[in-house]
Amino acid sequence: MSQGEPERNTTRTPEVPSDWARRIRERMAGTVPVHDRDRWLIPGLGLAESQALMRHFPPNPKPAAVLVPLVQRPDELTVLLTERATQLRNHAGQISFPGGRLEPGDEGPRSAALREAREEIGLDASFVNVVGYLPDHIIISGFRVTPVVAFVRPGFELLLDSQEVQSTFEVPVSYLFDPANHRTRRRRIGTSDTELEVLDIPFGQHNIWGATAGMILTLYRMCLDEKPS
Repeated sequence: MSQGEPERNTTRTPEVPSDWARRIRERMAGTVPVHDRDRWLIPGLGLAESQALMRHFPPNPKPAAVLVPLVQRPDELTVLLTERATQLRNHAGQISFPGGRLEPGDEGPRSAALREAREEIGLDASFVNVVGYLPDHIIISGFRVTPVVAFVRPGFELLLDSQEVQSTFEVPVSYLFDPANHRTRRRRIGTSDTELEVLDIPFGQHNIWGATAGMILTLYRMCLDEKPS
């Protein structure tokens, strides 16, 4: 998608409980991977909008998974993100979650996400507690990504694969979920003339956008839903 100039989002949502960890656990409880095409989401959009625009996306995307690592710091809950290496073929230099395509030896999205997190950033699975799944997100580059949501116990040490990851950083969930920090932007879908209005989340020198921002916003909207499906 081509990038346009960001605009400040001044729309504020009603206040929600400040205990994001509890709300995330409640919303993720009982969720399982669902790969039905009629449930696929385009990052940043709702279900109806996604289905209306699905014709612009690959009809047979490759299955992939990412780990959404929520680090339980003593003073706040954070999201662990990676900055992808600049020499990668897909999404070079972008902010992302650890993850990748499912391999033959993977038992499913959970297995793939944990394996990729170990390979990319050295995150040991013994520190990770998977609590649920977000709906599959379709990426214009040809992947159907299952986000695997997990809480991460502090005390882990990271060892980055320099061929995959340039750096890592953490962002407070309270910052990511605050609409005052969201910026609207219009992006064109691939080579088509169709444009979408999506949200970016700038943080310091980083700009969280695209699929990563879309998955964060999906989790945020699920937490706002008082009657989750």
